[in-house]
Amino acid sequence: MRVLVTGAAGYIGYAVGRRLVAAGHDVDGLVRRETGMRADAGLRRDADVPDGIRPVRGDLLDPDGLPEGPYDGVCHLAALTRVRESFDAPLRYFTANVQGTVNLLEAVDADRVVYGSTAAVYGTPERQPIPESEHTAPTSPYGASKLAAEQAVRYHARTGAIGAVVLRTFNVAGSVDGRADPDETRLIPKALAVAAGHEPHLEINGDGLAVREYLHVDDLAAAYVRALEAVRPGEERVYNVGSGAGAAVHEVVAAVEEVTGRPVPTLRRPARPEVPVLICDASAVRAELGWRPERSALPDVIACSWNALTRIRD
Repeated sequence: MRVLVTGAAGYIGYAVGRRLVAAGHDVDGLVRRETGMRADAGLRRDADVPDGIRPVRGDLLDPDGLPEGPYDGVCHLAALTRVRESFDAPLRYFTANVQGTVNLLEAVDADRVVYGSTAAVYGTPERQPIPESEHTAPTSPYGASKLAAEQAVRYHARTGAIGAVVLRTFNVAGSVDGRADPDETRLIPKALAVAAGHEPHLEINGDGLAVREYLHVDDLAAAYVRALEAVRPGEERVYNVGSGAGAAVHEVVAAVEEVTGRPVPTLRRPARPEVPVLICDASAVRAELGWRPERSALPDVIACSWNALTRIRD
């Protein structure tokens, strides 16, 4: 298939594009910046896409500059993603995540769309692990903007114009091709930065008992490939994608210390309102697409993240 990946130079988009190429697809990667090599070290810049992908410059907020296609499919991963930041700039998040998605659907001729969404659409769920049937009630502008974009994609699919799959992910970690997660607002990258001596301590809100699950970015990328290959025009599907294995904050810190062999000093901060447990019920994507996480054991996720971080810093 001929496929367009939006956000192809980003953390998840890069991994998805890499998997699509490996599966034999013809892939264009939408990027907003120039790509190339760093002259000082001959290293690929962060804006680069994986080998085998044609970079296409464009901005989802400028629909006249988007590639028209035709494409057999689109994996839509370009988005703003920071929950706390979204409270300070809600209009920016709705513009990027909702209007950008609408522009994509209107401008690009494609038969299938796989949309990257988030567990933040559930807000404060009543059931654990969380099934796709759980009521959606986002508690942040980020989650609300992603849910609105989901709805645009799904309603568009109901017209028969496209086939659509929404993949709701929880916490993504790990690395491919030595590319570490660049977002140090997330727990694992921040804890590793402390272990590496680049930060003095890890701040923990409350008692460190909040439980989250972690999915390797390459396992998530494999789910995108399966979803794209499975959906047909006129269909719409929603899947949770996750490992289903939870770990408390203090357990993640202990695992980082075990894997790296280095201490991770912590600083306790007052508790913030947050859901105590977020665990994914991924039984539907397993049953219907035959997807299974293969690299998402917590020590393995941390080890490859650590290797990527130390390689970058060196």
